[in-house]
Amino acid sequence: MSITQQLIYLFVLAIPVASIAWTITHEEVIREFRETCHTKSAECPRLYQRKFFYLFTCEYCFSHYVALIFLVITRFQLLYPDWRGYLIALFSLVWVANVYMSLFGMIRLDLKKERVQIEKSEATQSASPLNGSL
Repeated sequence: MSITQQLIYLFVLAIPVASIAWTITHEEVIREFRETCHTKSAECPRLYQRKFFYLFTCEYCFSHYVALIFLVITRFQLLYPDWRGYLIALFSLVWVANVYMSLFGMIRLDLKKERVQIEKSEATQSASPLNGSL
């Protein structure tokens, strides 16, 4: 596979990795599960138990495992056709997926900020005594 094809695969494979990692660690769909994991990551008596449950609360940590699963499924290698290719692919895939998640997080934050500003503006206009009710 050419380096161009490998890079295309890298950027495409990072999309589902980022999507799964973000959904598990942020979205409302599994909030209860994530809250349980957060509690257990703080309260479990054994270190390995705390680390296991923490895994589901951190998108960076979780993306490593999702990327590893995708590499096992796709057998994607980057630059080298042996174990080094898998290792480079794993960390490259995690990095690109986390860039995607960071961009997505910034976009969501900007949208939320705009929504709050619009709601504040609408509330100010409706509370104004000069809103046309004479």
